[in-house]
Amino acid sequence: MNSVCAVTIDLDDTLWAIAPVIVQAEKRMYDLLTAICPAIAESFSMAALREVRAQVERDSPELKYDLSAMRKLTLERVLLECGCDTSYVEPVFEEFMLARNDVALFPDVIPALEQLSKRYPLVSVSNGNADLNRIGLHRFFDASVSARDVGVAKPHPRVFLSACDRAGFPPAYVTHIGDHPQQDILGAAEVGMKTIWMNRAGHIWDHKHQPDAEVCSLSDVTKLLVC
Repeated sequence: MNSVCAVTIDLDDTLWAIAPVIVQAEKRMYDLLTAICPAIAESFSMAALREVRAQVERDSPELKYDLSAMRKLTLERVLLECGCDTSYVEPVFEEFMLARNDVALFPDVIPALEQLSKRYPLVSVSNGNADLNRIGLHRFFDASVSARDVGVAKPHPRVFLSACDRAGFPPAYVTHIGDHPQQDILGAAEVGMKTIWMNRAGHIWDHKHQPDAEVCSLSDVTKLLVC
């Protein structure tokens, strides 16, 4: 790939599988919540907590792009409804975040990030609330952009333009790597970035606009971008 001066990288499902992480994080959060306030277990299952979270999103659309604030508000609402002390919101949410950032990196991630970070400025771009410091990947990245930071989520152009600004180059000189066809590839392409589709599961691309490259691991990315 020619004219690449910086790289932006999605996190969830690009560097690790997110579904099992969220399942475990929600379980640990629920276990602590019900241990602190047993009355919650009598009124709310884990599925019911997810319904409360969905209602919080409907009631507080201004929090749509701040997943942490949305979970905290959900916890507060449940604690209040069950007559429990809302001071438990922070420790329970901290339990969630500990598990949310206890990710199993795909085997190719560390070696590839080591190579890429020596060659390019790297910027993480995510709609989620992963913490690179807790995960231990912050040393590879020059900056991070999240939906919470920008006030909109991928594929909104503002997210990608912000990432390019953080990287220090205009979109034409920045390549974005991500797994989601719409949120990552089409969103980045719309602002003029080069795109690399991370297709670990072997899906079929069914959109008119094609990514500039398709890979199944970050090792393949290094072959494209590191001479």
